[in-house]
Amino acid sequence: MKFDRIQRRQFLKSTAVVGMGLTILPSGIVTGANTPSDKLNLALIGVWGRGLAHIGAISSENVVALCDVDEEHLAEASQKFPGAKTYVDWRKCLEQKDLDAVICCTTDHTHAFVANWAMNRGLHVYCEKPLANTVEEARVVRATYLKNKNKLATQVGTQRHAIENFNRVRELILDGAIGELKHAYAWGNRQLRRPGYLPAEGTPPKTLHYDLWIGPAPFHPYNPGYFSGGPGANCLQWNMYWDFGTGQVGDMGSHTMDLVWNAIDAGLPTSAEGKGEPFNPEVSPVEYQATFEHPANNWRPAIGVSWYQGGAMPRSPKGYVDLNKIGHGAMFKGSQGFLISDFDSRLLLPIGPKADMTYYSRRPKENMLPAIGHFQKEWINACKGNLKTSCNFDYGSTLIEQMLLGLVAYRVGEKIQYDGANGRVTNNAEADTLLRREYRQGWTLNG
Repeated sequence: MKFDRIQRRQFLKSTAVVGMGLTILPSGIVTGANTPSDKLNLALIGVWGRGLAHIGAISSENVVALCDVDEEHLAEASQKFPGAKTYVDWRKCLEQKDLDAVICCTTDHTHAFVANWAMNRGLHVYCEKPLANTVEEARVVRATYLKNKNKLATQVGTQRHAIENFNRVRELILDGAIGELKHAYAWGNRQLRRPGYLPAEGTPPKTLHYDLWIGPAPFHPYNPGYFSGGPGANCLQWNMYWDFGTGQVGDMGSHTMDLVWNAIDAGLPTSAEGKGEPFNPEVSPVEYQATFEHPANNWRPAIGVSWYQGGAMPRSPKGYVDLNKIGHGAMFKGSQGFLISDFDSRLLLPIGPKADMTYYSRRPKENMLPAIGHFQKEWINACKGNLKTSCNFDYGSTLIEQMLLGLVAYRVGEKIQYDGANGRVTNNAEADTLLRREYRQGWTLNG
């Protein structure tokens, strides 16, 4: 069913329609439990790489648009969705009039652009992590989402969040299994070293629109090495370069810090400090650690939060617990012990003469947090229903804003004080300028 603007407005005012719990999507499709059409009109932007991971989930919907800078990948996706219109420029794709929702699987340095432009056009958005590459990008995306949160469903692609261990970790922390929370740590051990941007080599294939792949970043000459990885890991060929990504901070850092973020109910930090290997102006660090200060909330005191990567690690609470055996993990320090976790499992370690667990108020089974289920489907259902997702752009943007602040502190080499309400570093002018970046001519974040 399609409606012109006046008809749709009148339809929404109808008490009968509101009583039936129906929703009119941007395309004009009416959705609800008893409607004949309950499918989203979806655009998949970035059809290869992470885009391939969405094929199964979106096959039940109307995939009406496909976009990719590589026409060869676009042709392959068109075989799966032959009725979809095709584009090489995501900006033109977003102008398609019948869209309801967008899945963004582009390069890291364009995520915030696609997400923000899509929301500005009234579209639901699923965006792969990281949601942003600068503090300013995170804040712009969050502001746009918060203006539209009563009509748009958003989800950051930290799909490990659906693992039920995330719920169990949160319950243990909230219910006092380690006493009063003092500090939280997360880490990742991946090491991908590069000396600098790849030199010019060869010319782009005719099917690759290389200038669109560069997008808003400063221009760097083509090198096939940027595209030499497999479909599930090609990001590891370019995301360590400052103009294209933030290395492990935005990659596995988005996933692993999520273990902490889900449990501590944090907003923005008041300070950030980062240190690691010597700064390389072209490549983000491999070995690096950052620490943030978070104010108290209604259930815990002020705490510290730390991130470690590339071989840097927090100290183990006991010599017989080898944290290095956990490639990507988290640890929570409390007044009565520690909780150590990876994505799938957890270890509770009471420590001290008073660590008798009598302070632990274990919740009954009926009060345990429910499973999320299929992560992409959660977003699809939210687009059609109550708009609620587990990793919306408010939750996800504050997580990545914190992580990006650590890199700013690392680059200036000193602890920075942060005014989160206004998005300002208050004690270092250079750090304040690093919260944002300039884009190539013709590209704007808030289009």
